[in-house]
Amino acid sequence: MTKMKTVLLAGALAFSSLAGVAYAENPKVGGAAMFEDKNIVENAMNSKDHTTLVAAVKAAGLVETLQGTGPFTVFAPTNEAFAALPAGTVDTLLKPENKDQLAKILTCHVVAAKAMAADVAKMVKDDGGMHKAKTVGGCELTFKDDMGKVTVTDENGTVANVTTADVVQSNGVIHVVDKVLLPKM
Repeated sequence: MTKMKTVLLAGALAFSSLAGVAYAENPKVGGAAMFEDKNIVENAMNSKDHTTLVAAVKAAGLVETLQGTGPFTVFAPTNEAFAALPAGTVDTLLKPENKDQLAKILTCHVVAAKAMAADVAKMVKDDGGMHKAKTVGGCELTFKDDMGKVTVTDENGTVANVTTADVVQSNGVIHVVDKVLLPKM
């Protein structure tokens, strides 16, 4: 097993051993309550800040996947993050002929584990200041601690800030980010 898989497994096991611990109420996202007994898609559909992400998940055919048992950690870009892409990018990606490219981009925001912010911070610290993880889409994300805030860097050097962490879902956790993370193109 690679070091990354070992660290992710250790983090998942550490979290599962704490499953009985009561956590604070989920933060609101996009003005909406997020419910721990709802899955990633059900909660995201209620966030006014994630309408573009929800439309993209539907266009990419990923609704069923993200409603699955997981566990998943999703780094969820806001509408503003999508709007910051070059003009026309989102409209182009939402076209049926670009479904595979859109699915690749979206799955580069998903890690196949439930990693709470404390787990990620510990992995970063244990790895000397940065931790790399493979996504479901095969991309590599680099996590760093920037003065107590977790940042996520994609393969192109784009740095996303986690603006809302630890939004617990029935099948994982969402961390809201302020940039769209892209695979190396």
